[in-house]
Amino acid sequence: NCADICPAKNKALIMKPLDTQVPTEKPNWDYLVELPVKDEFMPLTTVKGSQFAQPLFEFSGACAGCGETPYIKVVTQLFGDRMMIANATGCSSIWGGSAPATPYTKNAAGKGPAWANSLFEDNAEFGYGMALGENAIRKQMADSAKELIDLGVSADVTAAFTKWVEVMEDGKASKAATIDVLNVLNTKADGKGAELLKYFENHKDFLIKKSQWILGGDGWAYDIGFGGLDHVLASGENVNILVFDTEVYSNTGGQSSKSTPTGAVAKFAAAGKRMKKKDLGMIAATYGYVYVAQVSMGADKNHFMKVLLEAEAYDGPSLIIAYAPCIAHGIKQGMGRTQNRSKEAVESGYWHLWRFNPTLKEEGKNPFTLDSKEPTMSFNEFIMGEARYTQLKSEFPEVADALFEKATAEATDRLKGYQRMAKMEF
Repeated sequence: NCADICPAKNKALIMKPLDTQVPTEKPNWDYLVELPVKDEFMPLTTVKGSQFAQPLFEFSGACAGCGETPYIKVVTQLFGDRMMIANATGCSSIWGGSAPATPYTKNAAGKGPAWANSLFEDNAEFGYGMALGENAIRKQMADSAKELIDLGVSADVTAAFTKWVEVMEDGKASKAATIDVLNVLNTKADGKGAELLKYFENHKDFLIKKSQWILGGDGWAYDIGFGGLDHVLASGENVNILVFDTEVYSNTGGQSSKSTPTGAVAKFAAAGKRMKKKDLGMIAATYGYVYVAQVSMGADKNHFMKVLLEAEAYDGPSLIIAYAPCIAHGIKQGMGRTQNRSKEAVESGYWHLWRFNPTLKEEGKNPFTLDSKEPTMSFNEFIMGEARYTQLKSEFPEVADALFEKATAEATDRLKGYQRMAKMEF
């Protein structure tokens, strides 16, 4: 009873039976959801402008303050109306698709993300297969469009399909071209012309270039699904991989993963993790043709926005590793402060922001950009803000200080490595 625990004894906050509230609150809800989206006044490629776009992700049911969901919410605001998502088992498959509900929704035009879940061990290949399937269908569509153009069914048909063929690999431009194609599909034609127009009517869902995303946590990307992830990155296929890095197997109870840093307490590392965190981003960057970035939304929203736009525009595999505070961290500030914890992670040098963009190498520039600055906050002060570290201090004081010193040294060494890469000449 909130009236008993709220200092102000505010009885208006008392929970009430749902059926007593529907008659008065449903009209308010209907009014709000029927308001038109006003996303035309600012560029959607800016932080502020993007937030005028409709999120095609809502009511996820994730833990309050979850560090994962804000990332995918923004992705759907930018690309959601043409997204296909392959989601690894884990937290993101639980808040992403617990039947009979799903947080992924559609806009007024009926467009939204297409979502499917696969296993830990094969989700990257699952998303890769989605991309290959779409490529095969659209290649056949391109050939059919050229055949239709050669038939010269009508000037309108020829113009619409000529434009579509020109821009079919451009996500934004293919939307406008698709409208023109849809407007001519009812054109009267005979024989082969009628057959091809019918073919495009049956395949109209593939007219707009899809944005293929592969989602999952660090347990999938760093550990169980790493072999498949590596295979997909090596393929060179144009897919976008987003890793929610909670540094622990969150959904299965908080087990240690290869992403768990030195000194952190987790299941199977009750006395503190002894080996340093795997640098998944640097492993991927060694290919040279994979776009890779580490982001932290709470630390730099502009950086996150820039990474999303660069990764999606890159014609090849992209890997985005996102720092995601988790309830398993035991955040002393509370889960309402996860964005602030993301900020402090970067300020303390615990997490670093960087990009590896292969297109810069083609321009004769260093593809590696270090986007975070020298730490301004104590590393030890940051980790003492989470129970996964203070627990080690209280239960194993004889090893805690040594492990924390090792963790600090490893973070410093990693930053120095990034700094050396940023200074390399090309």
